[in-house]
Amino acid sequence: MPSDEVYRAIESAVTAGEPAVLATVAQTFGSTPRKTGAKMVVREDGSFIGTIGGGCGEAEVWQEAMEVLDGGAARVVTVDLTEPTDGEDKICGGVMRIFVEPLGR
Repeated sequence: MPSDEVYRAIESAVTAGEPAVLATVAQTFGSTPRKTGAKMVVREDGSFIGTIGGGCGEAEVWQEAMEVLDGGAARVVTVDLTEPTDGEDKICGGVMRIFVEPLGR
């Protein structure tokens, strides 16, 4: 469950009309770092509150969030954690679908 800090960031962006993006895990399949409902708020300066799982998957969603902040439309981002990666530290093997939507506009 997202922390109160995430909900405060959402409220702040909407109330103040500050550009921000909300990324919410909408669906998961298999082993994923976070489950449905996990949230992350990305601000215009690139900082963020909350997590949708960390690592390269979160970086991919962050990049999509920055594109939404730059005037892009809301979208669903699929993060596939089943593909082989370099290194031996991979612990997940599932797929997450994350809904990325603008706030405060």
